[in-house]
Amino acid sequence: MTAMPHAVEGWTVADLESLPADGLRYELVDGILLVSPAPRPVHQEAIGELFVLLRAARPEDFKVYVVPLDWQPDDVTSLQPDLLVVRRADVRARNIVAPLVLAVEVLSRSTRRYDEVFKASVYAEHGVASYWIVDPDEPSIVAYDLVDGAYEEVGRTAGDESVTLARPFEVTVTPKSLVSG
Repeated sequence: MTAMPHAVEGWTVADLESLPADGLRYELVDGILLVSPAPRPVHQEAIGELFVLLRAARPEDFKVYVVPLDWQPDDVTSLQPDLLVVRRADVRARNIVAPLVLAVEVLSRSTRRYDEVFKASVYAEHGVASYWIVDPDEPSIVAYDLVDGAYEEVGRTAGDESVTLARPFEVTVTPKSLVSG
C-alpha cells in the first residue's frame, strides 16, 4: 500500500474520477490517496463465497455489493470495502454515501494492518454498524458491531467452526468453507 500526496489541499472525491482504471485499488482518507495492488486469488475466492452467503441470507430491504464500489461518506473519504451491505433505500446511481450496515475486509499481506486498525477507525467514525475481518490464509473471521461509537467484538471463529452473526441480518459463517485451501 502506498500513500500519494496531492497538492497543498489534498485529494478529494472529485479527483478520483481522473485516476486510471488500471486494476489498482484507490482509496481516500482525509484527503490522502492510498493505492493497493490487485488482490491474490485466495482473497477473491473468499470475497466471492461471502457474497453468495450474504446475498442468500439478506432480507429484501438490503443490497450486497462486492469491490470495487466506492463508499464516500464525505468529500475527503472514499473507501472500497471488499464487501458492503447497505439498505436498498440508500443505493444511488454512482457511489454509496449513507452509513453502511456492514463492511467486510478480507485481509491481504499488504493491507492487514490497514484493514485491522486504520479502516476500522474510519468505519466507526462514520457510523458503519457492523465490521467483519476475514483472514483467508488462516481461515478465520472476527465480527464487530458498533456500540456507542466503538466496535465491540460479537463473534469470532476459525477453520471448520461456524459462527452465527445477528447483524445486519442472521447469517452463519464457516471460515474454512470460504477458501478451497
